[in-house]
Amino acid sequence: MSRRFMPRLILPIVIMLMLAMPIAACKQPFTPPPGETEATEYLGVKLTPISQQRNNAIKGTQYINKDTYVLTVDGLVDNPLSLTYADLQSLPMESRLVTLNCVEGWSFTAKWTGPTLASIFEQAGVQPGVKTVIFHTADDSSGFTSLDLQYILGNSTVIALKLNDVTLPADRGFPFQVVAEGKFGYKWAKWVQRIELSSEDFRGYWEREGYNNNADINGPAFQ
Repeated sequence: MSRRFMPRLILPIVIMLMLAMPIAACKQPFTPPPGETEATEYLGVKLTPISQQRNNAIKGTQYINKDTYVLTVDGLVDNPLSLTYADLQSLPMESRLVTLNCVEGWSFTAKWTGPTLASIFEQAGVQPGVKTVIFHTADDSSGFTSLDLQYILGNSTVIALKLNDVTLPADRGFPFQVVAEGKFGYKWAKWVQRIELSSEDFRGYWEREGYNNNADINGPAFQ
């Protein structure tokens, strides 16, 4: 092959690699915030250290200011909510031992602690006909992903403000990460700014790229 044609082949490859960088799974160094200690075991199970947990993001880590953060809960609700980080912290907390499974083949097990979505929906008042809960995030305000309301209620799904007993790190989705137990990681929404209750089906970022909207870890990852 002539050398003069090499740049034409190399440039597209370089561009593809650059575009892939924000969503590449990676591990991040981690030091717990002052006064907090990371748990190493829960319910007799060894936890994956946060520094060894892989992570994906479509636009890199989003940094949210807890002092100005407001979670909007709207759509088909009787009482739209605007919840601060302090409001979320004041809700009853539950802890879960759950493994996050990525479609790339990696996984990790952690302790996740936070309020249930059901406790938030109780405040909002869910209207008849709601089928889908849509999570609008800092990196996809059009709706990063969704979960069925019945799945959320049936699994008492929590939004984790803490991971292994420490405040959720920014790269893991501060202020909280949706703990979608039994679902692939692309359903575990991070950096959530708005939760919309809807009567319609919804396909999020990865689902629009061909991933299965059900995302059951025991089922196919792709449509």
